Amino acid sequence: MLLKRIQLGLVHVAVAMTLVPINSTLNRVMIKELAISATLVAVLASLPYLFSPIQMAIGSFSDRYPLFGLRRTPYIALGLLLTVAGVVISPMVAFLIATNYWLGVLVGVLAFGAWGMGYNFATVAYLSLATEISGEKGRGRTVAVMWFMMIVSIIITAIALSRMVDPYTPQALMRSFWMVGLAALVLGVLGLVRLEVRSTGGGPAAENYTWSEMFHTITNNRQATLFFWYLTILLAAILGQDLLLEPFGGEAFGMSVQQTTRITSIWGVCTLAALLAAGALERRVPKKSMAAAGGIGALLGFILILASGLLGSRGVFYSGVVFLGIGTGLSSVSNLALMLDMTTAANVGLFMGAWGMANAASRLMGTVLGGVVRDVVTQVAQNPVIGYVVVFGIEGFMIAASLVMLRGINVSEFRRQVEEPSVIERAAIASEA
Repeated sequence: MLLKRIQLGLVHVAVAMTLVPINSTLNRVMIKELAISATLVAVLASLPYLFSPIQMAIGSFSDRYPLFGLRRTPYIALGLLLTVAGVVISPMVAFLIATNYWLGVLVGVLAFGAWGMGYNFATVAYLSLATEISGEKGRGRTVAVMWFMMIVSIIITAIALSRMVDPYTPQALMRSFWMVGLAALVLGVLGLVRLEVRSTGGGPAAENYTWSEMFHTITNNRQATLFFWYLTILLAAILGQDLLLEPFGGEAFGMSVQQTTRITSIWGVCTLAALLAAGALERRVPKKSMAAAGGIGALLGFILILASGLLGSRGVFYSGVVFLGIGTGLSSVSNLALMLDMTTAANVGLFMGAWGMANAASRLMGTVLGGVVRDVVTQVAQNPVIGYVVVFGIEGFMIAASLVMLRGINVSEFRRQVEEPSVIERAAIASEA
């Protein structure tokens, strides 16, 4: 089982690696060095998440129709290829926008769209596979292994990127993106080899859902709906800072591209430490309590980052990054474990698609919110640092709201509501009796 978990971790690593260059380096270069509007950068970065509703369809379809006897592997492989293609093309898009705006925007839609489709295909497929392979009792360990490997890979990727772009040149940037893309492809292929057992069944494995039925499956369950919005708001705040943290370091403290890229490695080390702590405390501390602790840590991180901009203190800024990393680690592991619990055996792909859609919707919300608010406030205040500070304040408020919502989430109640027939179903049963 350990080998299977490591392979799942490699797949998780491969997809996550393709996001690091875009969110830790390219956004900084586009906003600071190329002086491209943060709103445009946010729109391009959020395009992938517009495709998030497709996760429910992919999950449901892969539940029912294996390809070559495999329910998940073909979708993971397709997703991996698209994400690699997107990350390789993205730096060329940035330079094209700077020289030929409208052509660059058009190519950018295609490049970031390719990455987004790949992300959606791969994520729902490998999380569904992780749920099926692990079983209910082994999910916690599987999550821990996957996230441990992912965070380590993010740290290594960020450090490698900071060295490859020092000194910064357009050629160095594009070369580093190619190397990350190829490394992700190799790791992903290694993870997929003999990971999934071929299915011998010939018919559909689960009920066929229409789009309306898929949404009703979620919205008719009060706990599922609450968990969906909780995830969306929490992750919008935590993940929304990805676009702005490095440019903020450049604007507020005059950091170089190499220095701001290393922010991701600092965040990653702190997240990894929190991940190890979460693994040690897994059997002693309830998942909800761990998720609450993570949310509080992230909230404190945003408060310190906000204060660093007002005080002009690089030390306070790094302290905020540390707390944000710790909060992210605790929150990510505990909420992913909760997410795996908030599924049913008959429709794993459907529910994982819904939670994946919440993840993508949160990135869309956080990214667009961050870019637009930063630009608008900067124009009004004539001070870019104030724009960042306002965004970080809004994200802190969103985390506080998610902590209130977390108190109402109950896994047992979710499963009871899934198993209990709806009012319409009970009426139909009664009419047939």
